[in-house]
Parts: sequence; structure tokens; C-alpha cells
Amino acid sequence: MLEHLELFFKSIFIDNMVFAVFLGMCSYLAVSKKVSTAVGLGAAVIFVLAVTVPLNWLLDQYLLRDGALVWLGPEYADYNLSFLSFILFIATIATMVQLVEIVVEKFSPSLYNSLGIFLPLIAVNCAILGGSLFMQAREIPSLGLAFNYGVSSGIGWFLAILAIAAIREKIRYSNVPAPLRGLGITFIITGLMGIGFQSFGGMLTGDNEPPEEVQSATVETIDEKEINKEIEDKEKAVSYNEVVNK
Repeated sequence: MLEHLELFFKSIFIDNMVFAVFLGMCSYLAVSKKVSTAVGLGAAVIFVLAVTVPLNWLLDQYLLRDGALVWLGPEYADYNLSFLSFILFIATIATMVQLVEIVVEKFSPSLYNSLGIFLPLIAVNCAILGGSLFMQAREIPSLGLAFNYGVSSGIGWFLAILAIAAIREKIRYSNVPAPLRGLGITFIITGLMGIGFQSFGGMLTGDNEPPEEVQSATVETIDEKEINKEIEDKEKAVSYNEVVNK
């Protein structure tokens, strides 16, 4: 349970797709002029990441990685299909995006029209593909953690675009200097928000027990102190005996 919570908060705040690795910036900048549009696109990204990351985890575990085909028989143990990762990952993402596009067009035509070309472009959104590639690179061990990572990464991207959309709606009525209006002030605000999100890095301190190197160094220090104390006691005893004999 603790592992799931740590991955959840780390993916949202510390390893945020926008503020930590700068993925999905095109949609982040282009569709963040209105909060309603940002909410719709953010919800679509959460759904796509929540579905595609676990599916791509299954593909990676049972088809792509070195030795993944051993379940077909021992003669397939030496096969390595990892060179197909990009193709299969993108195919999975494109399928899910097409499903999202059909659902949004059916139930919310106004949102579909406001998102425009950026809804089908989720298929080539680097944040979506980045979620699957980071899952593969970090060797997430279980399907549950892969689903957790997909959902939390989507929530992190959703919070980023929602926050910048709310701010951009407000600064329309602010006296922003002419050279900074538009993308200029947006980049400045994004940088400040990135600094704020990175400040959450201190909340995950890991285990209470120090690393083995620190423990061994501490034990060695304690042993040295005990040895030095014994030497001092012996020297005092020798000095006391010399004084008594005299």
C-alpha cells in the first residue's frame, strides 16, 4: 500500500509530466485558454493514460522484452521483440484515443468542437507515449502499479493544464506588459509553477532506516570510540599504579 501511495504522489507532484520532464507542452499551451476546455482535455488524457499504460505493461511483459515469449515454450526464450515497442505502444494509444474521440463527439459535441484538432492529436501527445516509455524504463513490477502510474501521471498533467488555464483566464484582466502578453507570461508562470511542484520532493523521504553504508560507518565509529576508551582506561590504570608504587 505504501508503495502505491508513494508512486501516486511522486508521479503527480515530483515527476509531473509538464513541470519535470516538459512533455505534452503543445496541448498544455494551446488548450489552456479556458478552464472548461482544459478540464475536458485533461479528463481525456487521464483516461487514455489509465488504459494505455497497463495495456502496454502487459505487452512489454508478455511480448516485447527479452525472454518475454517464454510462455509460448522454452524454444522462444531467446527472442527479443523490444524493437517493436514504439510501434505497438503507439498503436495501443491510437486505438484508445479513437475510442475517446467517438465518445466525446457522441455525448459532448460542444467540447468536441472546442478541443478541435487537439483531441485526435492525443494519439501523438508525447506525454501519453512518455507514460508508457517511463513505465518500461523504470521496470514497474506489477500491473496494479502500472495502472497507478498511468492514472497519477494523467492527474498530474490534468492539474498542470487546469492551473494554467485558471491563471490565464484571470490575467486577461491584468495589466501585463505588452512584450509578455500571450505565451511570454504563460512561460514565466509555468516556470514558477514548476518550481512550486518540485518543492514537494522533500515529502518522500524513503525508509526511516539509514542506508547500509551509513549503518556500517556508524558501527565502525562506535567501535573506534570503544577501543579508544579502553586504551584511555588502561593508560589511567597504569599511571595510577606507578603513582602508588612510588
